[in-house]
Amino acid sequence: MTVASQPGFSDDGLMIVALDIGTSSARARIYDERGAPVPGRAHQEPYAPTTTADGGVEHDADRLLRAVIACLDGALAGGRRSEILGVGVTSFWHGLLGFDAGGRPVTPIFTWADTRAARDADLLRHALDEDQVHARTGCHIHACYWPAKLHWLAHDQPATLRRAARWGSIGEYLELTFFGEAATSISMASATGLFDQRALSWDVETLAAAGIDQRRLFPLCDLGDGRRALRPQWARRWPALARATWFPALGDGATSTIGSDCIDRARIALNVGTSAAMRFVVDEPLAAPRGLWSYRVDRQRALVGGATSEGGNVYAWLRSVLHLPPDDELEAALAQGEADTHGLTVLPFLAGERSPGWRSERRATISGLSLDTTALDIVRAGLEAVALRLAAVYGLLAPLAAPRHTVVASGGALHSRAWAQMIADALGRPLTLSAEEEATSRGCALLALQSLGRLPDLGAAQAPLGVTVEPDPRRHARYRDALERQRRLDAKV
Repeated sequence: MTVASQPGFSDDGLMIVALDIGTSSARARIYDERGAPVPGRAHQEPYAPTTTADGGVEHDADRLLRAVIACLDGALAGGRRSEILGVGVTSFWHGLLGFDAGGRPVTPIFTWADTRAARDADLLRHALDEDQVHARTGCHIHACYWPAKLHWLAHDQPATLRRAARWGSIGEYLELTFFGEAATSISMASATGLFDQRALSWDVETLAAAGIDQRRLFPLCDLGDGRRALRPQWARRWPALARATWFPALGDGATSTIGSDCIDRARIALNVGTSAAMRFVVDEPLAAPRGLWSYRVDRQRALVGGATSEGGNVYAWLRSVLHLPPDDELEAALAQGEADTHGLTVLPFLAGERSPGWRSERRATISGLSLDTTALDIVRAGLEAVALRLAAVYGLLAPLAAPRHTVVASGGALHSRAWAQMIADALGRPLTLSAEEEATSRGCALLALQSLGRLPDLGAAQAPLGVTVEPDPRRHARYRDALERQRRLDAKV
């Protein structure tokens, strides 16, 4: 999808470019110095990961790089007389990319959804004290994190492991391409499973378990450690960025939370995109209970939350394998249906399980199918199953938040009001929908503006919220029973 520049549009003033590298697309959007999007100055490039029969989910780094370049070309086209102050970057957490000594990729990007390291995660879980690892790194031992992935590569692709001089993510690849040098932000490092959240340094024990040392990682940097000297070929291509500060990539969960105006414990951000997550911002890392994680926004701010492996990917899979009516007809049918009356119990683990159980090897299950089961029954049961997993995460997270908190929801999947209602009913809490269409990009822009000193207080930029979806007590009671049924099936399977 491309949003073209408006003819004759004059963009006088100071601007920020927000570059969002997501799981399914890259976006570049220009914001003014108040954090408001500039009309007509955005571009999006879709792509899709490659999946393998043994659980692999990969992205090609050069494909994503080309998408980023196209997004910047599109967003910058047609602008006049503006000054671009900076480029904020956000990308998906957990992606692992190997580089040779010249800075070229020697592996695909192994994404969070890649479960081929599930057995290695289990081996590491027996070799290490997982509670201590979780306390230091904020991460569980799981296939989505780097220790298990590197352990898997050591025996599955040893030649690849030897060719890799360094390990990083798509953010470092952009910096190497555009500047010739790179660093890993505290935000991105905090979600690798190799980072000590309180010491703000690489963690010695998990590095040893992964079979590498920190010389094979990039140096650490913080949000304010931006770069300015684009390589000549890129400065010529994008003269508007020649003097701009380019900020290191931050985790998309961090920027999405900030972009939803969830900047303290009084607001829990709920995002349903390809996967789903719930989290809130704290000044220092919390001792998160088992089932939750703790990552970093930057040196000053942390996040505590939980992320599921399922979200919009479940709907996309159902849409691809079932004979379903068009989206508007399906939405109307879902809105009219009753909660949990289909007789089905679903474990929606198409990409393994993250929060709260953190079992990489889990697989999806549908129980209760009969000759009377319809495609609509299966869709409703699948979407309800995702809502139930979020309810399980919320049960762990809510006691850590402010006693009187608001749940603010964002993400493309929640364009379905029927699904938003299911989630509100499962949580038993009102769900306030964010009016912000691009929370991740907006958060990226706001953090860049704050780092530049243009926005001292994030609270001053808070935008009005959208409508609130109220839970129905009767449906909530049904979903409590459904969650218990889901737990019993999970224990049996």
